[in-house]
Amino acid sequence: TENSICSPHVCVPLLQDQDKEYVGFATLPNQVHRKTVKKGFTFTLMVAGESGLGKSTLINSLFLTDLYKDRKVPNAEERIGQTVDIVKHTIGIEEKGIKLRLTIIDTPGFGDAVNNTERWRSADYIDQQFEQYFRDESGLNRRNIQDNRVHCCLYFISPFGHGLRPLDVECMSALHEKVNIIPVLAKADSLTQAEVRRKKMKIREEIKQFGINIYQFPDCDSDEDEDYKLQEQILKDSIPFAVIGSNVQVESKGHKFRGRMYPWGAVEVENPAHSDFLLLRNMLVRTHMQDLKDVTRETHYENYRAQCIQSMTRMVVQDRNLREKHQEGSEADFPLPLAAVDGEKERLIFEKDEEVTSHSLTHSLTHSLTHSLTHSLTHIFSLTCSLTLSIIILTQACVTIECDSI
Repeated sequence: TENSICSPHVCVPLLQDQDKEYVGFATLPNQVHRKTVKKGFTFTLMVAGESGLGKSTLINSLFLTDLYKDRKVPNAEERIGQTVDIVKHTIGIEEKGIKLRLTIIDTPGFGDAVNNTERWRSADYIDQQFEQYFRDESGLNRRNIQDNRVHCCLYFISPFGHGLRPLDVECMSALHEKVNIIPVLAKADSLTQAEVRRKKMKIREEIKQFGINIYQFPDCDSDEDEDYKLQEQILKDSIPFAVIGSNVQVESKGHKFRGRMYPWGAVEVENPAHSDFLLLRNMLVRTHMQDLKDVTRETHYENYRAQCIQSMTRMVVQDRNLREKHQEGSEADFPLPLAAVDGEKERLIFEKDEEVTSHSLTHSLTHSLTHSLTHSLTHIFSLTCSLTLSIIILTQACVTIECDSI
């Protein structure tokens, strides 16, 4: 045929002519894909909310695993003095060759005690992970930085109430500037469909009323297809997600599924008509996991990093002003900035500044002493030469006088 040439001397130039129109940067997504698949992915999820709302069950249902095998549920007497702990579970999951290091941050004891002053440990933990990442990022070895920043927080809201409790408002207000909050209406099988709709509307109104910034789904581009836009709108209208969790396989009418059996019927976890479990799982894993990580990196962590840099810069300026002001004073009267400033970063900056100043002072003293010693040695050498010359002259004079006497 016209396009098939059997001679190898002719085929090669034709292939080269075709390659001239193909640069090759279209393979960049494949290169990135191979590199990221080899490296693996990480995702850190925090669950918050009072005990008994099915947090552990929902996590096991979402990722088809069992993270709470050895969990001990405290009794009522133990909960009176119980403190809010931070429990970290890390598990490696592999699906179709893709590896995911999943970290679950649980807060057992949240809202159970009479005194809930320790409810802010979740916010403190998020700040600690930001600080650790900031230290690693600012260090010398930046190759193997482990990212433990919290990318998402599932906040469980009790269905037994009239909306948000004061504790829910306070905790979400403390977390919303640090992490992506996704509100979840727990145990939706205890409510009718009409009650679920009314509670969702009430919770959305209160979230807006109290100025709580929950995770905002990204806007769709104009070139997106209609199915994707419809799916995004369904996700936005489903907030808070009314979910049901179960790790038990039940059978009804010859059909096996994960759910719960009641005297009046069965509830399927993965049935969209019964709960928003599928919507939550698809959003959390299939469609918006990377966006949750991007928002954490570009918004929440950048805000923390900007505050740290601003605080460090302010400390350095204050330290320099104090040094210039007390430059003529004695060293004993010099005020120490550490006495008035708290914080590990400020202390490290001050120590590094002191180290640089001490090094400069030592270098100056060494240079001055070296110069003085060299000058003294030169003067001694000159005196030695003069004394030697005088001895030689005197010796010659003595020899001359002795010769004349003879």
